[in-house]
Amino acid sequence: MGRKTYFRLGLLLALIWLFFNLFPLWWVIVTAFKPPLAVSQGATYFPFIDFKPTLQAFRDALSGVRGDFAGPIASSIIVSILSTGAAVFLGAMAAYALVRFEFRIRLLAGIAFAVIAIGGFVLLDRYTSMRVPYALGLVLAIALAVSIWLNRQRLPGPVMKNDDVTFWFVSQRMFPPIVSAFALFLLYAEMNKAGVRMLDSLPGLVLAYTAFGLPFAVWLMRDFFTNIPVEVEEAAMVDNIGRLRIFFQIVLPMSTPGLIATSMIILAFIWNEFLFALLLTSSKWQTLPILLAGQNSSRGDEWWAISVAVLISITPMIVVAIFLGRMMRSGLLTGSIK
Repeated sequence: MGRKTYFRLGLLLALIWLFFNLFPLWWVIVTAFKPPLAVSQGATYFPFIDFKPTLQAFRDALSGVRGDFAGPIASSIIVSILSTGAAVFLGAMAAYALVRFEFRIRLLAGIAFAVIAIGGFVLLDRYTSMRVPYALGLVLAIALAVSIWLNRQRLPGPVMKNDDVTFWFVSQRMFPPIVSAFALFLLYAEMNKAGVRMLDSLPGLVLAYTAFGLPFAVWLMRDFFTNIPVEVEEAAMVDNIGRLRIFFQIVLPMSTPGLIATSMIILAFIWNEFLFALLLTSSKWQTLPILLAGQNSSRGDEWWAISVAVLISITPMIVVAIFLGRMMRSGLLTGSIK
């Protein structure tokens, strides 16, 4: 076969793949504008040809007939923006430290932290009447102080360096999400009993999603900071500018494209996350994925209403994807992600 034949075959396969990817989106859009009768009568594909489009499903959703849509939309927007901002800010600081400073963490010091934290918590929980949140905070503070002191000693055994710390951050996403989500639910429930409301609250959800997005922020921003010339910072230090000012006034402005790319990627993960929102919320701060999962009625699945909810949910991510794609094509993100 000649080159043209291979080209045509590849084009055909690409078009088939494009069809399978775009058809579900087209089907959702079409169904959202169908009247209920057009949905129940069978498959119809083209508005004004197979059926007369209507905005009734959108009116029902926004008027509250199908339940509270405005609440989950507002919750998703607020939680996603706050969590993304916190994760990117903390992740950028951690990534910069991993690039510009040398860390040496002794494995025995880390083991000591785990033993003191777990063993101390078990002892306090069994032999004292201290509430779980206070006991956990106390043992973590003691374990941290002891492990820092031990890390300064000449202990035998392996020493973990920057690459190992980075891998530790990324490895947090290797665990099944249900493990951390269920543990966080139990902790939040105990905090509620102690008078600190965390379940079905904005701080609780933001804290969980910040921890959820932090490993991605560290991983992506570390790669970007590596490509920033260290000579720029050295020149600033010659002028007696502190490291903190260098980070905020020089490094972060230079890394703006990387910050934008990282923010969009983490925002997409948090916007679509389902498990944490399912376990940690009940009514007030439920997000859009929970709303989508509950779109049924006593009459069965009303696909026109479900399609409206899906459109409301995916439209912001489509806008983010288009914006990110334009930035990548224009070269603004060169070197920010690999």
